[in-house]
Formats: sequence, C-alpha cells, structure tokens
Amino acid sequence: MPIQATQYIWFNGKLVPWEKATVHVLSHALHYGSSVFEGVRAYATPKGVAIFRLADHTRRLFDSAKIYRINVPFTPEQLNAAQREVVAVNGLKNGAYLRPVAFRGYGEIGVAPKIDPPVDVAVAAWEWGKYLGADSEAEGVDVCISSWQRVAPNTLPAMAKAAGNYLSSQLISMEAKRLGFVEGIGLAPDGTVSEGAGENLFLVRDGVIHTPGFAHSVLGGITRDTVIKLARDMGYEVRETSIPREMLYIADELFFTGTAAEITPIRSVDRITVGAGRRGPITEKLQKAFFGLFTGATPDKYNWLDPVDMSATPRAVSA
Repeated sequence: MPIQATQYIWFNGKLVPWEKATVHVLSHALHYGSSVFEGVRAYATPKGVAIFRLADHTRRLFDSAKIYRINVPFTPEQLNAAQREVVAVNGLKNGAYLRPVAFRGYGEIGVAPKIDPPVDVAVAAWEWGKYLGADSEAEGVDVCISSWQRVAPNTLPAMAKAAGNYLSSQLISMEAKRLGFVEGIGLAPDGTVSEGAGENLFLVRDGVIHTPGFAHSVLGGITRDTVIKLARDMGYEVRETSIPREMLYIADELFFTGTAAEITPIRSVDRITVGAGRRGPITEKLQKAFFGLFTGATPDKYNWLDPVDMSATPRAVSA
C-alpha cells in the first residue's frame, strides 16, 4: 500500500522532517539485511487515540535485536515514548500504523564487521487502511499455498522480526499475486502449515480453533496472541499444533491475523472453497471482540490500550 507522508519521523532521539529521515547508501542494513522492526497500530477510541499493545511490540523489537546481536542504543521506555510522540505530533487522531526500526548503520562494510557499525533507530507513523484490501474484513481473500517454503528454524530465526527474514515472505507474496491470489501461505520445512507471507494463520474445524505452533517457523504474532486470549475468554478451545496442508482444504473457517491484516477471513485456498466461501461465524465473533477493544464494546481487561496525549506539540526539530 502507498505510504502517506506525515510531517515528522523520530530518528535517533530527535524529530526530523519526513523528507530528511535518510540513511547512507553504505549502511550495513541496506547490504546485509541487519535490521529489526515492528508493525504497530494506533486506534481512535472513545477515550482518544491509543496504541495497541505498545509494550508488547517494543519487547518483541528488543527480543529480535537480541537474537541478531543488534545493540539498540535506547531503552524500551524511550521507544515507547517515541511512538506516542510521533502519533501526537503528526496529528494522527484517526489512528495510525507505526513502524519502529533498528538497524546497523554506516561505519564498516562486511557480513560480520570487526567493529559493529552504529545502530540507528527510527519511528515513523502514518494513516493506513486495510492491508489485504478494503473489503477483505467482510468478504475474505483468496490465497494459495506457495511453492516457496518458510525458512527452517536452524537457518533464520522465525521468532525475530528481522528484515532479512522477509525475503522469504516477498517470494511467497509475489508468487501469489502473479498467480491471481491476494496472498500466499508458506509451508514449514516438514511440509506442515506455517503462516502467510506477513500473517499468522488460524483454522476452525468442528468448533475448535487451531494455529501452527512456534516449532513451525512462525513469528510470535502480537495479534495472534490477542486472538488466542480473546477466543479462550469466549470459551473456545484453541490448539497450538501441527497442521497438515490438506486440513486447509477441509477447514470450516480460515483466517489470517496480524497488525497489518488484523483479522482477515480466507474464503479459498488453491481455488478450493473454504467452508461456505465467506466469513465464518467464529471468525466474525472474533472480529467483533477484537474491534470491540477499540469501540469499548470489549472490556480492555488486559490493559492493551496505551493512551496517546494528542495535545503534545513538536519539540525542537532537527533540520
């Protein structure tokens, strides 16, 4: 989806004009993928704008950095404050998508430099709609199983949300789009179901909800965890398990989850209709509970909403 530019980006502790947030072409991350990032959403709620599960996203960013030995030169509290700040100073009162990123910058070239390049950190925020299409939330999407597998756990760590890992996702998604599908699903190296190119996957069969476990090359999704908690609170059995490919074809319901995708129904896999070929009843109930967190219809019992003081004004901006 196109990026809608805002006024400011938080870059290495300072607010800079959007167009000035640039990096050197010899930055390490540009050549070797040494970058970790997050996708975070802020929502408009009856009590004002709030960032959803801010602390959990920031914790995952630091976990990813730890796995890849990227030393983030800021504290989690500083990055939480930075995310609130970019929403406020850009006046994103209707909600926003946020992109915090930490990456090895300019200083030394080579796969594993003798002296670590400096680590740069940025946070951007802008308005963003439905990742998989304007009608996807209600109508569902058509997907295929990709010829490209997800990476094995002992090659690239799936639990890290790292730039280099997403080359696999690009292959999966580009292949799907070339074949006329909205998204692709990657299988784990053992042939079982893993996840979408940028989404976790859930399956409903006979009233039981299934999702691939962490051993199947899946990212520990924040929305995935949210849906598991909401579903169990609603009385559903949720199994984190191994799912063979053919179960996708005979599922009663399928849906993607993710910060960008939110909860998106899947209506067909490899042109085989899923269930009735539309959003299923359990998927719809979970969507209602999820989006109810932002309307007040679902109690925020886990304190997932982090309020943003929208009256904040820009501090000194670097030229």
